[in-house]
Amino acid sequence: MIIVDWPAVLLGFSFGLPVSALFFIGLAWGMRRALGSDRPGLWLMASSFCRIAVLLGVGFLVTAYADSNWAIAGYALAFFLARLVAVLWARISKAPTTAPQEGA
Repeated sequence: MIIVDWPAVLLGFSFGLPVSALFFIGLAWGMRRALGSDRPGLWLMASSFCRIAVLLGVGFLVTAYADSNWAIAGYALAFFLARLVAVLWARISKAPTTAPQEGA
Protein backbone atom coordinates (compact mmCIF):
# COMPACT_ATOMS: atom_id res chain seq x y z
CA MET A 1 0.00 0.00 0.00
CA ILE A 2 1.26 3.46 -0.89
CA ILE A 3 1.57 5.87 2.02
CA VAL A 4 1.08 9.48 0.94
CA ASP A 5 2.96 12.18 2.83
CA TRP A 6 0.13 14.73 2.86
CA PRO A 7 2.08 17.55 4.57
CA ALA A 8 4.70 17.30 1.80
CA VAL A 9 2.00 17.34 -0.88
CA LEU A 10 0.43 20.40 0.73
CA LEU A 11 3.81 22.12 0.97
CA GLY A 12 4.49 21.47 -2.71
CA PHE A 13 1.01 22.64 -3.66
CA SER A 14 1.27 25.83 -1.59
CA PHE A 15 4.57 26.76 -3.23
CA GLY A 16 3.43 25.56 -6.65
CA LEU A 17 0.42 27.86 -6.98
CA PRO A 18 2.21 31.23 -6.81
CA VAL A 19 5.22 30.02 -8.81
CA SER A 20 2.93 28.60 -11.50
CA ALA A 21 0.92 31.81 -11.60
CA LEU A 22 4.18 33.71 -12.03
CA PHE A 23 5.14 31.30 -14.83
CA PHE A 24 1.98 32.01 -16.83
CA ILE A 25 2.06 35.74 -16.12
CA GLY A 26 5.62 35.71 -17.44
CA LEU A 27 4.45 33.79 -20.50
CA ALA A 28 1.81 36.42 -21.25
CA TRP A 29 4.31 39.24 -20.68
CA GLY A 30 6.91 37.60 -22.92
CA MET A 31 4.38 37.03 -25.70
CA ARG A 32 3.26 40.66 -25.58
CA ARG A 33 6.87 41.83 -25.73
CA ALA A 34 7.70 39.42 -28.56
CA LEU A 35 4.71 40.43 -30.67
CA GLY A 36 5.67 44.11 -30.48
CA SER A 37 9.38 43.59 -31.04
CA ASP A 38 11.67 43.49 -34.06
CA ARG A 39 13.47 40.50 -32.49
CA PRO A 40 10.74 38.25 -31.09
CA GLY A 41 12.98 35.19 -30.85
CA LEU A 42 15.21 36.92 -28.33
CA TRP A 43 12.25 37.81 -26.12
CA LEU A 44 10.76 34.34 -26.34
CA MET A 45 14.06 32.60 -25.56
CA ALA A 46 14.87 34.88 -22.62
CA SER A 47 11.36 34.62 -21.22
CA SER A 48 11.33 30.85 -21.60
CA PHE A 49 14.74 30.44 -19.96
CA CYS A 50 13.82 32.60 -16.96
CA ARG A 51 10.40 31.01 -16.45
CA ILE A 52 11.68 27.44 -16.70
CA ALA A 53 14.67 28.16 -14.45
CA VAL A 54 12.49 29.64 -11.71
CA LEU A 55 9.86 26.89 -11.98
CA LEU A 56 12.38 24.05 -11.81
CA GLY A 57 14.58 25.75 -9.22
CA VAL A 58 11.76 26.30 -6.77
CA GLY A 59 10.46 22.79 -7.43
CA PHE A 60 13.84 21.27 -6.57
CA LEU A 61 14.15 23.45 -3.45
CA VAL A 62 10.68 22.49 -2.21
CA THR A 63 11.38 18.81 -2.81
CA ALA A 64 14.72 19.03 -1.01
CA TYR A 65 13.22 20.95 1.91
CA ALA A 66 10.31 18.53 2.32
CA ASP A 67 12.72 15.58 2.04
CA SER A 68 9.97 13.72 0.20
CA ASN A 69 9.14 13.12 -3.44
CA TRP A 70 5.49 13.72 -2.63
CA ALA A 71 6.19 17.45 -2.56
CA ILE A 72 6.84 17.41 -6.29
CA ALA A 73 3.45 15.73 -6.80
CA GLY A 74 1.72 18.65 -5.06
CA TYR A 75 3.90 21.09 -6.98
CA ALA A 76 2.95 19.47 -10.31
CA LEU A 77 -0.73 19.40 -9.36
CA ALA A 78 -0.59 23.13 -8.64
CA PHE A 79 1.09 23.74 -12.00
CA PHE A 80 -1.58 21.83 -13.91
CA LEU A 81 -4.39 23.62 -12.06
CA ALA A 82 -2.75 26.99 -12.79
CA ARG A 83 -2.41 25.96 -16.43
CA LEU A 84 -6.09 25.04 -16.58
CA VAL A 85 -7.06 28.41 -15.12
CA ALA A 86 -4.71 30.27 -17.50
CA VAL A 87 -6.11 28.48 -20.56
CA LEU A 88 -9.71 29.08 -19.49
CA TRP A 89 -8.96 32.72 -18.73
CA ALA A 90 -7.32 33.17 -22.14
CA ARG A 91 -10.31 31.64 -23.90
CA ILE A 92 -12.83 33.73 -22.00
CA SER A 93 -10.98 37.03 -22.46
CA LYS A 94 -10.24 36.40 -26.12
CA ALA A 95 -11.63 39.15 -28.32
CA PRO A 96 -13.83 38.20 -31.27
CA THR A 97 -11.70 37.62 -34.35
CA THR A 98 -14.35 38.47 -36.94
CA ALA A 99 -14.36 41.98 -38.32
CA PRO A 100 -17.64 43.67 -39.09
CA GLN A 101 -18.67 43.52 -42.76
CA GLU A 102 -18.78 46.78 -44.68
CA GLY A 103 -22.11 47.57 -46.20
CA ALA A 104 -23.90 44.82 -44.31
